[in-house]
Amino acid sequence: MKRAKTQEEKYRQMMEMPVSRLIPGLAVPTIISMLITSIYNMADTFFVSQLGTSASGAVGVIFSAMAIIQALGFGFGQGAGINISQSLGNKDTAKAGEAAAASFFAVLFLGIVIGVVGNLFLHPLVMMLGATPTIAPYAEDYARYILIASPFMMCAFVMNNVLRSQGNAVYAMVGITTGGILNMILDPIFIFTFEMGTSGAALATGLSQLISFGILLCQCNLRGDCISIRWSDFKPSFQIYGKILHAGLPSFCRQSIASVGTILLNFSAGVYGDAAIAAMSIVNRFMMFINSAMIGFGQGFQPVCGFNFGARRYDRVLEAYWFCVKVAVVMLTVLAVVCFIPAGQIISLFRKDDAEVIAIGTRALRYQLLLAPAMGWITMVNMLSQSIGYGFRAAVVSVARQGIFLIPALLILPGIFGLTGILISQPAADVCTLILSTAVVFQILRELKTMDQEQRGLARNA
Repeated sequence: MKRAKTQEEKYRQMMEMPVSRLIPGLAVPTIISMLITSIYNMADTFFVSQLGTSASGAVGVIFSAMAIIQALGFGFGQGAGINISQSLGNKDTAKAGEAAAASFFAVLFLGIVIGVVGNLFLHPLVMMLGATPTIAPYAEDYARYILIASPFMMCAFVMNNVLRSQGNAVYAMVGITTGGILNMILDPIFIFTFEMGTSGAALATGLSQLISFGILLCQCNLRGDCISIRWSDFKPSFQIYGKILHAGLPSFCRQSIASVGTILLNFSAGVYGDAAIAAMSIVNRFMMFINSAMIGFGQGFQPVCGFNFGARRYDRVLEAYWFCVKVAVVMLTVLAVVCFIPAGQIISLFRKDDAEVIAIGTRALRYQLLLAPAMGWITMVNMLSQSIGYGFRAAVVSVARQGIFLIPALLILPGIFGLTGILISQPAADVCTLILSTAVVFQILRELKTMDQEQRGLARNA
C-alpha cells in the first residue's frame, strides 16, 4: 500500500515539482469528480425528461435553488481551501485547522435553516424560481428532498475543498464519485421502479449527497495526512470569517448570480412555453458537463497557486498560470468542435419525442459552443485572482458572465430578437466577460512580475 505523504513532503512537492507534472497529477482526481458530478446532474435531467416536457422543465427551475445551496457551500469551501493552502505554505497547521472547522460548522447550520424554511414555503419558492403552473407540481416534488439534503450537500462542498487545498484531491474524488455513481444507479429505480416520479430523482440525489458527506468526513478525520474537522478547532471570530468570506466571495458570487440568471432565464423562456424552459435546462446541464473538465483542471492549479503565493514563489505562480491557460483553452476548443455538429442528436437524447425542445436546444447549444474556448481563459483568470487573495477582482470576474452581462442581455435582447435573443444572451455575455477578464488579468500579471523581481532582489542582497 502506498505510504501517505507527510506535510513536509507535500510542501516540497508543491514548491519543487515541475508544474507540468504537479498540476495534472492534482487535477486528474478533481476532473473525475467534476465529470461524475456533471454526469449525475445530467442523469437527473435525462431520467426526469422521460416523464414529459413539464417534468424536464422542473429540473431546470430547481437548478437555480440548488445553485444557491452550492454557492454557499462552495463559497465557504473555497474560502477555507485558499486560507488552508496559504497557511500550509507558511507552515501554520493550526490556522489551517481553524479555517476548516469555521467553514464546516457555518454551512452545517445554514443548510439546516435552508432545509426547514424552504419546505415551509415550498409553493411560493418554486413560483419565485420561474415555474409555470404546469411545471410547479413537478418542481415541488423535486425541491422537497433537495432542500432536506442541503446541509449534507453544503458540507460535502466544504470538505471537498478542504481536501483539495492540501493536495489530497484523490481522497476528495472518492467521496464525490461514490455519491455520483450511487445517484445514477438510484435514479431509474426510484423514478420508474418505485414510480416516485420527480420525487424519486430528488431522493436519489439526497441519498447520494448523504453518502458523499459521510465518506468525505471519514477522509478528513481518519487520515493522518489530512486536516481534521474538529469541534475543538471551531473558534468563530470576525477575523477568521472575514478571511474566509474574502477568499470565497468570488465563488459565492459566481454561483449565486448564476442562480439569479437562471431564474430570469426561466421567466424569459416561459413566455415561449414549457418546451423553451426544458430546452434551456438541457443545454445548461450539458454545458456544465463541457466546462466541468476545465474547471476540474483549474482546481488542480489552485492549491499550487496558493502554496507558492504563500511561500512568495511568484515565479512558479506565473509559470503555473500560463501552463493552465494553454491546456484549458485547447481542451475546450476540442470539446466544442466535437460537439458542434451533433448538437441536435445530443439534445434529442433527453427529449427525443419533442421536436420543439430539440429545435430550440440545438440552436442554443451551438451558440454557446462557439464561445466555449473563451471559458478556459475566463475561468483561469478567476482562479488565479481568487487563489492569491485578490478577492474583489476575482468577484468582479465571477459575477460578470452570469450577472453583470447576462442579466442585462436577458432583459434587452429578447425584446429585440424574440426567442433568438434568449438563445444568444449567454454567448453575448461571454464576449463581454472575455474582454473584462483580459483587462483584469493583465494588471494582476504585472503586479506578480513586480513582486517576483522584488523577491529576487531581496534574495540577492541576503
